[in-house]
Amino acid sequence: MDIEFSLALPRDAIGIPMVRRVLGDAMRSLNVSETCIADMLLAVSEACSNAVRHGGPANRYEVTAAIGYGRCDVRVADNGDGMPSMPLRFPPPDTENGRGLLIMRSVVDELSFGITPGRGGTTVHLSKQLDWDDDANARPRALAAV
Repeated sequence: MDIEFSLALPRDAIGIPMVRRVLGDAMRSLNVSETCIADMLLAVSEACSNAVRHGGPANRYEVTAAIGYGRCDVRVADNGDGMPSMPLRFPPPDTENGRGLLIMRSVVDELSFGITPGRGGTTVHLSKQLDWDDDANARPRALAAV
């Protein structure tokens, strides 16, 4: 089974839990392992946080996801000033920010950045090969309420 969805969200942190809920429930419905789900949710949360923080001047950002063929691909697009370069190492422990890109890179198989054609901004593409939960077939499936 393949699942695809797209969300347009306000540039406010309140939308991040919704993205996590929709993506996590979609992956669980396909019996993806909880470890794999946790990795993708962490990476997507970091990408959405960056869009909320740096995605101006627009007041919205978009999340699109495709789950199928053994992979999960998520794109987070904003209208900000563009992507800084990838840091080579984590910042010092007393630094408040700057770990998101390195965290994303550590939990997904592929991480890339691009300029959104025709409107500027940044698109973060996250991709991960899926692992399956073999015991999931024994559990009843339920649809989430959003």
